[in-house]
Amino acid sequence: MSENADLMKLYSARILALAADIPHLGRLENASGSAHRRAPLCGSTVTVDVAVKDGKISDFGQDVKACALGQAAASVVGSNAIGSTRGDIERAHDQLLAMLREDGPAPEAPFDALEVLIPARDYKNRHASIMLCLDATLDALDAAEAAA
Repeated sequence: MSENADLMKLYSARILALAADIPHLGRLENASGSAHRRAPLCGSTVTVDVAVKDGKISDFGQDVKACALGQAAASVVGSNAIGSTRGDIERAHDQLLAMLREDGPAPEAPFDALEVLIPARDYKNRHASIMLCLDATLDALDAAEAAA
C-alpha cells in the first residue's frame, strides 16, 4: 500500500499537468545548435534545438519522448529557456542535480518550478530522465558555439 501511495505522490497532479503542457514542442528549422540525449535505463529521449543571439537563447524547440517526470522537467525548461544564457542553464542543471542527488534546494528562478520534482529524489532510476532536457540544452549550446 505504501508503494502505491509513494507513486501517487511522485506522479502528482502538478507533475502530470506540466507533462501535458510542454511548450516549444517541435524542431527549429534554423537552429544554431542541436543535441539529442537518451536516458539509457528507461529509454527516454529529448532532442533540443536552440537559436542563440547575443549570448542568449532566442528560440527553443524540443522533441520529448520521456516519462511524465522527464516531460515535466522539459515543460519547466521550455517555459524558461528563451532569454536564458548558458550560465543560467548551467546553474539550473547543477542545482537540479544537487536537488535530486544531494537533497539540495530547488533551483533558483526562473527554473524554480522544478521543485515539483523533489519527490523523485528517492527514485534514482528516474534522475537521468529528469535531467535530459537540461543536458540536451547544454549540448545544443555547445553545438551552437562550435558552429559560430
